[in-house]
Amino acid sequence: MSTPVIQTDAGQEGWEAIVADPAGAVISSDFDGVLSPLVEDPARARPVDGALDALARLARSVKQVAIVTGRPALVATELTGVTGHAGLGSLVVLGHYGLERWDASTGRVTSEPVPEGVAVARSRLPGLLQEAGLSEAFVEDKESSLAVHTRRLPDPVGALERLRTPLTELAAATELRLEPGNLVLELRPPGIDKGVALRGLIESTAAQSVLYAGDDLGDLAAFRAIDEHRKAGLRAVLLATRSSGATELIEAADIVVDDPTGVVTVLTALSDAIAAR
Repeated sequence: MSTPVIQTDAGQEGWEAIVADPAGAVISSDFDGVLSPLVEDPARARPVDGALDALARLARSVKQVAIVTGRPALVATELTGVTGHAGLGSLVVLGHYGLERWDASTGRVTSEPVPEGVAVARSRLPGLLQEAGLSEAFVEDKESSLAVHTRRLPDPVGALERLRTPLTELAAATELRLEPGNLVLELRPPGIDKGVALRGLIESTAAQSVLYAGDDLGDLAAFRAIDEHRKAGLRAVLLATRSSGATELIEAADIVVDDPTGVVTVLTALSDAIAAR
């Protein structure tokens, strides 16, 4: 058993708190780029070998295991393959950045209403992309948000910059928020992000400690929410992968790994430490 390299004192305290009292801990993670490698077609994302088993092993000891994602909750459950996975019967999937919640214990999804602005943006987006000469950009319709990916285009970075102004204007006109990511711009309802989702999860479980793993700019809100709770005594571990190259997230992390395989290594080390305590 080996402990991963923990770069901060706060991260070390968080790790030790989870190991000492796993029954008070929440283990939470993004999906894309964290449990699954990033792929050009989002529908082809799948967890790396060992990811679900590592979560299931932790689920035996901790208070709650959760996946927090921008994808619709049912899409995330299908892609991850968590439905019916032995040991994940208490898993929670917070989809649409917390707008939806899927509970493995019931198999049901509960959700908040989707703002009308999303439907308006959906109807205007094809024309906007055509006017920008980028009609081949891939639009991922998440029902409660719309993500425009430029990864498949010949000049993905240039295309992203060309879309930034028109999408910003569309967001303002539809009372949505434009959120940047790794070669993606997402039109999302205001007040919905992974920070809000994490705060709700921490408060509803009365968590004493938390581990959260992310890879992209959208995970910064989760990191910041956890930092706020740290000031009130929460012990936490912030884990980042380099999958998306999100420098700001990587610099804010307590543990940094290269890819989802590294996440599995960290989660396995944590469960080993809990078993050995």
